[in-house]
Amino acid sequence: MAKITAQTALPGLNGFLAAGTEESLRYERQHKLLGTAGQRKLKEATVLVAGIGGLGGTAALYLAAAGIGRLILAHEGIIREPDLNRQILMDAGRVGKERIATAVRNLKRINPDVAIEGHNAKITAESEPWVRRADLVIDARYDFPERYELNRLCVAKGKPLVEAAMYGFEVSLTMIVPGLTPCLACLYPEREQEWEPFGFPVLGATSGLAGCLAAMEAVKWITGVGRPLIHRMLRINTLDMSQYAVSLRRNPDCACCKGM
Repeated sequence: MAKITAQTALPGLNGFLAAGTEESLRYERQHKLLGTAGQRKLKEATVLVAGIGGLGGTAALYLAAAGIGRLILAHEGIIREPDLNRQILMDAGRVGKERIATAVRNLKRINPDVAIEGHNAKITAESEPWVRRADLVIDARYDFPERYELNRLCVAKGKPLVEAAMYGFEVSLTMIVPGLTPCLACLYPEREQEWEPFGFPVLGATSGLAGCLAAMEAVKWITGVGRPLIHRMLRINTLDMSQYAVSLRRNPDCACCKGM
């Protein structure tokens, strides 16, 4: 399980937003929205992004740009040509190279002050330390077995989980808060996967939209700004831009979160 660490410790927080500093200028346009306290909360936060493809890579990019303190990234494998229609952290010149190393490099180019820890690995039970150290988790994996495992880890550790997904022209998004909201297994009881994870259609703009929304939910949760998608699931059809939100309820007999 390869690990890449771009920065081992967060830079000091004292004075990082002092007037005239490079960081204060970088976040100047969002300061009126988040305030100094909100920006500091971002700086102090750690987010695990599980999957850095078209959805997760976009979420990671905008969290880095917003000033998140630390990113923990997990995604296995190498860059392939079919990835390039949507995976904006990847490079055409690095096809055949390890995906996670390229993502870390490009995120550091966007914001050299973010601490980044990259793992060339799938989500398994052994991913527990990453979840434990995160303040919030974004689920951007492409298959349900990993999503269920991440859900189990977040429930066990009491970590909020932004559950983001897309299929074709559709986007789905909700916030899972263990003990408060339904977990993934409440919404989609575990069963045999009936589809090929590399076979479903993907348009880059759709996955990018889902990633931006996931980053927005993370920023809202961390800073306390706005109303997160708690007990609600947002669905968007990008073909006609119709959208709706459905109310969600916990399953009292859920095998994963029952008794919390």
